[in-house]
Amino acid sequence: MYQKGKTYEEIEIGDKASFSKTITETDIYLFAGISGDFNPLHVDEEYARNTVFGTRIAHGGLAASLLAPVLGMKLPGLGTVALETITKFRKPVYPGDTITCSVEVKNKIPKMKLVEMKILWTNQKGDTIGKGECKVLPPGSSARNET
Repeated sequence: MYQKGKTYEEIEIGDKASFSKTITETDIYLFAGISGDFNPLHVDEEYARNTVFGTRIAHGGLAASLLAPVLGMKLPGLGTVALETITKFRKPVYPGDTITCSVEVKNKIPKMKLVEMKILWTNQKGDTIGKGECKVLPPGSSARNET
């Protein structure tokens, strides 16, 4: 049996959660297949050598997708519905990088029972590779047309 995530009432400003994953060659090729993005910058080393990065980089969306296990499995957790995300990419992700996606609750919107969070993606060196924010509907809340 699954345990539902935190409800709107249980969540507090300042609550935090994170998820880390090492981005592998397989992840990059699977993401290309799932997304349909076969840009040679991601899948062709010879092509990528002649770019500003000097080698292949992972899809921005692959690193950004690490938000999903944080929201859906940790905070708020099972039953959460993501309503809006804003992502700003700051640095590339290379095959072999370990990316951590962290969230922190920054605001609660009582009228709609929504939670606003800051998002930060970092690599194994502590470099910020992305930042953003999101609005989520925690489990047990009802989506309303005001959003």
